[in-house]
Amino acid sequence: QVQLVESGGGLVQAGGSLRLSCAASGTIVTIKDMGWYRQAPGKERELVATITSGGSTMYADSQKGRFTISRDNAKNTVYLQMDSLKPEDTAVYYCKARILSGFMLGDYWGRGTQVTVSS
Repeated sequence: QVQLVESGGGLVQAGGSLRLSCAASGTIVTIKDMGWYRQAPGKERELVATITSGGSTMYADSQKGRFTISRDNAKNTVYLQMDSLKPEDTAVYYCKARILSGFMLGDYWGRGTQVTVSS
């Protein structure tokens, strides 16, 4: 069994910053790609950023220059540093990881953490 648990969400004013964390636990052989997604009310879930096990990153255009994804492989944890937050960044943020657990490779999701940016 594998679990992903996000933390770090909350309420922040526009222009402020938040740092999200997502820790993976359970029967983990190795973690490949990790990423952050978000879903705003009434909208589909969308990609925010991803990072490979080697540290290569990719960002959605709307987050380039404002968000930074990183990971600590020793801690099985991925982070999302969010700066210059805007009200349109308000959403539930989900962590996703591709994990080899035992002999099975699968995609796992966290339950999400709410980020609310006030204007």
